[in-house]
This record gives sequence, C-alpha cells and structure tokens, in this order.
Amino acid sequence: MGLFIASSTKVVLTGCQVNGPSTCGIGRNWPWASGGSSILAEYGTLHLEFMHLSKLSGNPVYAEKVMNIRKVLKRLEKPSGLYPNYLNPNSGHWGQHHVSVGGLGDSFYEYLLKAWLMSDKTDEEGKKLYYDALQAIEKNLMRKSSGGLTYIAEWKGGLLEHKMGHLTCFAGGMIALGADGAPDQQTGHHMELAAEITRTCHESYARTNLKLGPEAFRFDGGVEAIATRQNEKYFILRPEVIETYMYMWRFTHDPKYRQWGWEAVQALEQHCRVEGGYSGVRDVYASNPNHDDVQQSFYLAETLKYLYMLFSEDDLLPFEHWVFNTEAHPLPVIRKEPNNNQANEVE
Repeated sequence: MGLFIASSTKVVLTGCQVNGPSTCGIGRNWPWASGGSSILAEYGTLHLEFMHLSKLSGNPVYAEKVMNIRKVLKRLEKPSGLYPNYLNPNSGHWGQHHVSVGGLGDSFYEYLLKAWLMSDKTDEEGKKLYYDALQAIEKNLMRKSSGGLTYIAEWKGGLLEHKMGHLTCFAGGMIALGADGAPDQQTGHHMELAAEITRTCHESYARTNLKLGPEAFRFDGGVEAIATRQNEKYFILRPEVIETYMYMWRFTHDPKYRQWGWEAVQALEQHCRVEGGYSGVRDVYASNPNHDDVQQSFYLAETLKYLYMLFSEDDLLPFEHWVFNTEAHPLPVIRKEPNNNQANEVE
C-alpha cells in the first residue's frame, strides 16, 4: 500500500502502490527544495497520526519513528532558537536558513503543542519544545506595524521579510489553544498575542474589495496587511483565518469572532459560489471575482468544518476530548490509565 504523508503545506503519496515494488521504502524530496533537503512541515507533521496508529494497532513502531524525528530535532543547534524550513536527510544539517511559521513550516509547530494535548498532557518534551519555539518566534519574527497590527514575519538568513502568509494565520488559534498551559503565568499574554494576530488576519480580509484574504500580505512600503504583488493577491478557499476565529470563539466567546466568520460566509457565498460548487478567485482586490475554477479539497475538510464549529455549541467535539490534526480531522485524546499510566483512548 501507499502511504499518505499529510501536512498543511504538501501531501505526498509514496510507496509500492504508486511506483512499483522496486521503489518500496525509498524516500524522495522535492527537486525545488533547498539542496535536496526535506521540508519541516512534512517530516514534522506525522506525530499525531503515527501515535494514533500505534494506539490502534498495538504496534509501537509507528510512535518510535516519530519520536526519533523529534530526538534529531531536539539535539540540532537552532539559529536563534528557530527551526529552518529545510533539513538535509543525508548530512543531518539544516539547509538554507529560511524560517516561516506559514508555508513549509506551519504545522510542525502546531504538532508540538498538539502532541502534548493528545497525550493527555503527559508529553512534557513536546510541551517544552513548543513553548521554546513560540518564545523564539515572538522574539525574532513577531513585529508590530506603525498602525498597531501584530504580524509574524519570515526570516531569511538573519534578515526579516515583512510578509505574512494566509497560512500563517492559523497561529492565532494555535497560540490560543496553548495559552492555558503557558509557563511563568503567561496565559494572559499568550491570549493577547492570539487576539492581536487574529485581528491582523481579519484586517487582511477587510482591506480587500471582495472581503476575502490574499495569499500573503505585507507590512512595508507604507502598506499594512495588503498584498502588493500580483502573485499574492489570490484566494483559494483557505481555512486558516476561519480556523483561528473558531478557536478564539471557543476560548473567549467574544461575539466579534462569529461576526467576522459570518462576514467570511457572506463573501464566500457572494464571490466564490459557482454552479458546480465553490471556486477560488485570482484577485481579491478586483471589483468582480475572476474564478480559478478549482475547489480545493481542504475547503470541505477544513474551511466549512471550522465554520460549522464556529457556529455550534462548545460540546460539539470538545477540546478536552479531541485534537484536530492539521487537516481538521479529529483524533481522540489518549487518556492515561489512573493506576499504571498506560495510555487508553477516550471513548
């Protein structure tokens, strides 16, 4: 059988089913990746699924594989505490020093936190790695614009590119999800960060003609939360902003998050709904939508699911029992046995 390896950045299908028996067990990387390197969001976004698979099968080998990945990452020297997007699987060294909490990196950070949550908060190593990474992100990548918008920039060899991708907007929800466990009484501070990032991402929607967010938006040249390059003005039904609204609603019940979600619903219905379903648009700043004629699979799996949860009661898939993987599929928290600390999956 083939193996689907999923991350919010890429989905790769490998194995005998695709390439024939002679290619079983052979890995490959994207030809455009830096120096033949592997991508952080791919090898770092297996933990939840493999831990769940070990639980279901009773075979520890799957959990061991992802823990080995973590061991390698833990011992590597990280520039300014940050995880570059590329790692060479042969040398064990980082590729080019490009750091992004959006594309190529995103779900790696999410899975550090969610590994701790999925373990019924027993995975102390995952917890520490997450909060250490978030501290480095806040120090090195988070900035505030002259207009007061908090954003997460990208880091390239020590220099900041003041660009934030739509994919990065999941971070507001991630930070809110982890705020309750923040060290040193930083829960309130983390919730403030989450709220500020959420507001910035909402502004990226509000400042367009179609009220849909661009693929990336910038904070330079006198602009704030606006895409300035034509190849960043498109919207492909992405879920990250809606995801963050859902988490912020669950943790604060501030009605503005439902209001912002409803604004997105109206924009989707007005500008993206077509005869055969829903389509992305090529330019969110145009007066009228120019459709790309593609309905991405994550629109059903994530965008609409997070909208449904945003407008549902909190007892629908409650967070104390369920953890969502990066494609919004719910996985049960693995409960520890009260007597012997053995993991036991919640019913």
